[in-house]
Amino acid sequence: MGFRVMKLKTRVFELGSRKYKNLTELAQAMGISVGHIYHVKKGERPINEKFITGAIKAFPGYKLDDLFSVAKEGSHSERAGGQEET
Repeated sequence: MGFRVMKLKTRVFELGSRKYKNLTELAQAMGISVGHIYHVKKGERPINEKFITGAIKAFPGYKLDDLFSVAKEGSHSERAGGQEET
């Protein structure tokens, strides 16, 4: 039986472009490295607890639901070529 894979999406980059001059300022406000921000933006690194905590710091007037959402990506078996794992 396959299972659903969920991907966390963020509005941090959209909102950050209005409030901060560049990724360096956003990273400083979030308390994480520019590299971390860059890799999340490019989709090369997943959103983790450190990123979420930083986003809450950088955007104190926003609720978690305003900053993040969950998107279904299909089942694990669909991504694995349609074969279900046992």
